[in-house]
Amino acid sequence: MADWHAPQGPFDVPDVYGFIPRRLKPWLFILFVLIVQFSGGVYLAAASDMVGTTALMQEDILMAGYASLVGMAINFAVMFRIKFRFTTRTQLLVSGAVLIAANLICANTDSVPLLVAVCFVAGWFRMQATFACNSTIQLWLTPARDMAIFFCYVYIVVDSVIQLSGIASVYTAFFTQWEYMQWIMTALLALMMLLTIVCLRPVRAPLFIPLLGIDWIGAALWAVFMLCFTFVCVYGNFYDWWDSGEICLASLLGLACLAINLWRATFLHHPYISLPALTNRNVVKATLVYLVFFTLLATEHVFEHAYAASILGFDETNLIDLNWYVFAGIIAGCAFTYYTFALRKWRYKTMTAIAFALAIVYLAYFYFLIDYGVEKEMLFIPLFFRGAASVIISIVYLTSVVQSGLPFQVFPQALTVNGFTGAVMGATLGPALIGEFLRRTMASNAALLGAPLTDFNPAATHIPFGNLYGMVWRHALAVSVKEIYGWLLIAAIVSLVLIAVSYSNVRPWAIFPKWRTVRRVLRRLVRQEIREQPDI
Repeated sequence: MADWHAPQGPFDVPDVYGFIPRRLKPWLFILFVLIVQFSGGVYLAAASDMVGTTALMQEDILMAGYASLVGMAINFAVMFRIKFRFTTRTQLLVSGAVLIAANLICANTDSVPLLVAVCFVAGWFRMQATFACNSTIQLWLTPARDMAIFFCYVYIVVDSVIQLSGIASVYTAFFTQWEYMQWIMTALLALMMLLTIVCLRPVRAPLFIPLLGIDWIGAALWAVFMLCFTFVCVYGNFYDWWDSGEICLASLLGLACLAINLWRATFLHHPYISLPALTNRNVVKATLVYLVFFTLLATEHVFEHAYAASILGFDETNLIDLNWYVFAGIIAGCAFTYYTFALRKWRYKTMTAIAFALAIVYLAYFYFLIDYGVEKEMLFIPLFFRGAASVIISIVYLTSVVQSGLPFQVFPQALTVNGFTGAVMGATLGPALIGEFLRRTMASNAALLGAPLTDFNPAATHIPFGNLYGMVWRHALAVSVKEIYGWLLIAAIVSLVLIAVSYSNVRPWAIFPKWRTVRRVLRRLVRQEIREQPDI
């Protein structure tokens, strides 16, 4: 497959002026990607500091952070069209200006609707700027356009930045104030815009493709559906699920938007997300694997930090230092996937089994480790394995979507579905389910543990009620966490057995088409759209 592409000469970037050394040009774009990925609008790691200084709740900040992921997912379907409509220089300057405005607004507002809207827009432009940079240096990373290799680079950057931005935001809030993180990123984005103006020339693509034939109504409906889904998962426990009007309204609105989009996809020539993208075998399989896998790892969001803070007594800086262990796992997972999956072409089944095996080690380690005297260094192994497992699954199944055999005009739509199921649903649905499971389990265990203390036990009469309640709550939390880890461990073992008995001999082979092929396909779509427009 690799000999589809003619041998290339020394890699160069025409967009960059000649006074920049050729070897430094790709690294300039990697610097831009790092700056853009660090610019998140709100930083979930500093949520406790934001709650303490604003009128926002924890759920409000989570909703804003996940709205950024929704914006990134929605952008996938049109990112190629935007790339061939605007120059890389224009995309970076506009994205930098929007992200600067987003950082300034997020640092100075406590309006939840405004915060969510701003983070959604920031996520859109984060994705577009990241794509503009990564697509420019793709041939430098993999001259044969092997997407398994390319996605190893993508995830080592994206997932690593998630961990490092959390560390940076917490330590910034610890030494100064949480708003300073937004100011630091504003300065870095301004530096990126300055370097873009100085170093990049406005080189247009060989083919100018206008933004015609894009289903913007469908994009808005899909965005509303994803935001409603996120709202239900984030605020469900707070509003007591469907016993509240807010959750019922969000559910009805989301289902209505989903139904309208599916109906429109049956007769529109170019829907924002078409039925072939939704029903493709690889896309459906990736969705199911994401739902199972990230639900197994949802303990990270629900009670991993609660256990470390409430039972082990870690403060904010000790909690965020655990990100270094996950960061090491991400680096190791990307390196392992690169040498086995990308280079040696190990099977999808093998890589999936390895990821689930690492998840089993993570769950088993916590199940047998949970105690009141665990040292921070003892958490290295489970967190290391969790970071490696999550990045292996992400790389493998994003590559499978590329290898799904979809036509190129449908392929970006499949990326939108993959982005929503892998990033948004993976971060919200699993924690919502495990969080509700924890709430019910803790209520049951607290009742069992507290029953002897309420039967006029003389030994407990000298203990203040507040201390007694706190002791019961801590014991109930420890018991409940251990119980849930046990159930998840059983589910992970069953999943691994099902993977082991299944048969699959498919290996990664997908190679991205040449850019001139992409331009030819997009030009054909635009010409067809122009012919189909009625005369006025």
